[in-house]
Amino acid sequence: MFNPILQDPVLFMISVFILSLCIGSFLNVVAYRLPIMMKKQVEADYLDINGKEVKAEAPFNLMKPNSACPKCKSEIKAWQNIPIISYLWLKGQCANCKTKISPRYPTVELITGLLGLLVAYKLGATIECAALLLFTYFLVALTIIDLDEYLLPDSLTLPLIWIALIANSFGAFTDLESAVYGAVAGYLSLWTIFWGFKLITGKEGMGYGDFKLLAAIGALLGWQALPVVILLSSAVGAVVGISLIIILGRDKNIPIPFGPYLAAAGFIAALWGTELTEAYFQFMGIR
Repeated sequence: MFNPILQDPVLFMISVFILSLCIGSFLNVVAYRLPIMMKKQVEADYLDINGKEVKAEAPFNLMKPNSACPKCKSEIKAWQNIPIISYLWLKGQCANCKTKISPRYPTVELITGLLGLLVAYKLGATIECAALLLFTYFLVALTIIDLDEYLLPDSLTLPLIWIALIANSFGAFTDLESAVYGAVAGYLSLWTIFWGFKLITGKEGMGYGDFKLLAAIGALLGWQALPVVILLSSAVGAVVGISLIIILGRDKNIPIPFGPYLAAAGFIAALWGTELTEAYFQFMGIR
């Protein structure tokens, strides 16, 4: 039943776009609920360790409770949860109490849809496309959470490493040996920078989640792509950070999450890494 979709490039891209819009809607839920779930778990573990009773609470996970308006608590019906369309139809308001709905929700849906469309257009109906689509969905969730909470959860970064290694066991982006060494090199490169910076300044320049995210990117693209990813993420991070300080007057002591820049660099390298590497070598006069 999927053959017509896979064989028709236009139909395939449309299908991926619609699928990515729907997944973008779910990623909004993941980005909001996962940090809360983690905090609840930490609190429960603390009480358990100290011999205190952990009170039973209503289920709170990625599936339960059903989505509801935070003000009037009215449950969001299926027709009110259609990506982008429902937001436009409801004019960005709760259907019950008319409370404004954050434009962030349709924005995440649209960005996820467009990224999926770009992957489908660039790679077509291939194993590389399937692997990068799944990888991209994780990157979107990680980016939102890091921007909100300065956190890259292990429950997302560690499975991402395994997804990349499994994909490359079928030769999706590179051979398995390069993928394994990419994961190791990705982790150790930022780990080394972290400890070097800490020994010199006494401060922590990044979190361990950044190490794991770069390990996942290295596992997907191979160790050969890491210089391009690190260069891209560092350059964009520096430009954005300096701009925030100079233009918006942001306090330079306020940390800036590095995960979104790693995610963006990894995505760009997955689609245009070869071209970027060739351009860099030509610029440096190496080739």
